[in-house]
Amino acid sequence: MKSLQPMFLAALVATGTLFSRPLPGATFGDDTAFLQQHTDIIVLSDKPGHARVALSPAWQGRVMTSTAGGDAGASFGWINRDLIASGQLQPHINTFGGEDRFWLGPEGGQFSVFFAPGTAFNLTNWFTPAPLDTLPFTVADQNPSEATFTAKFNLTNYSGTVFDIGVKRTVRLVEPLAVWGKLGMVPPLNISLVAYETDNAITNQGTNTWTKTTGALSIWLLGQFNPSPATTIVVPIKPGPESQLGVKVTSNYFGPIPPERLVVRENVIFFSGDGKFRSKIGINPARSKAILGSYDADHQVLTLVQFNQPEDAADYVNSLWQLQDHPFSGDAVNSYNDGPPSPGAKPLGPFFEMESSSPAALLAPGESLSHVRRTIHLTGSVGALNAVALRTLGVSLAEIKAAIPIH
Repeated sequence: MKSLQPMFLAALVATGTLFSRPLPGATFGDDTAFLQQHTDIIVLSDKPGHARVALSPAWQGRVMTSTAGGDAGASFGWINRDLIASGQLQPHINTFGGEDRFWLGPEGGQFSVFFAPGTAFNLTNWFTPAPLDTLPFTVADQNPSEATFTAKFNLTNYSGTVFDIGVKRTVRLVEPLAVWGKLGMVPPLNISLVAYETDNAITNQGTNTWTKTTGALSIWLLGQFNPSPATTIVVPIKPGPESQLGVKVTSNYFGPIPPERLVVRENVIFFSGDGKFRSKIGINPARSKAILGSYDADHQVLTLVQFNQPEDAADYVNSLWQLQDHPFSGDAVNSYNDGPPSPGAKPLGPFFEMESSSPAALLAPGESLSHVRRTIHLTGSVGALNAVALRTLGVSLAEIKAAIPIH
């Protein structure tokens, strides 16, 4: 490899032809062919056709899956084939899958948009709003590497406030060499990658300002990925005393998490992504470093999720399922590991999620707020991936593997 000319090496890295270790199961071509049997799909692609991203206009411009290896390459997103093939909609939520889907928070509390006014905060009364679940977005523009979707709708929160909302969502591929520039790294020789950004904006199209008194929304992006016993989620955090930065992690969403599934250190959180134990964690904005990731040690896949987080923003909506004393003290980062909700019950997937949220959108009429998120999947040699993990997540692959034992 050392004899190759630098420009030729750069071309190999950019096209993703040097190294790809496929995941088990469906390829990208398999998944897109399946999806196209049931809904319209837009496929973004780089010029060589290696980095590809599949989008669904019917499901809010959702990124369903992606690959670094063309149609024969590994498909990185989790797709709920059973639900999609059934053609039947579910009452509470339709978990179609997808690596990056558009939602709005808060989920719970007096300003929730998932519970009708006056109802109890339980699963019976929890409903995903149709504009975030089953109603399509309009394709406003597209080219081979980018697509833009728009929507207009209204939502009513638990307190009775009506929000008139405009949405503009753009999904674009990011060239590999641009990714390495953003990471501040020289492109390694033996890594292939796919990277894309979603740029999501909401606009207050009503006549009233969205306030802390009547409630505000947040942009909430969630990605569902294929779980495995060898997958660990990694969330870097800012170190410091709880008196100044708050708790390192909130972990009681669905009850306590066993210590072998959640490891909390001064500057990083490790969380199992095996899809076998229903659990969720949250990181507040004072602790968040605007990045999280996952590593599948069996298949040598490192996934990074980066997002914009304004430095001066402190108000984030609180999604806990209860009336809240502090409805704007929510999380900037969340991660969810799926599993049976009760002994013997079936999980939703299984899958694991990596989530990010914007600050609360305290918008006057006509004002907008945006949340930009970048997802990067890298496959390659352990040595090369280790350098990326150290640079971006602050921990080595060996540390990640050792933190959470395989169950």
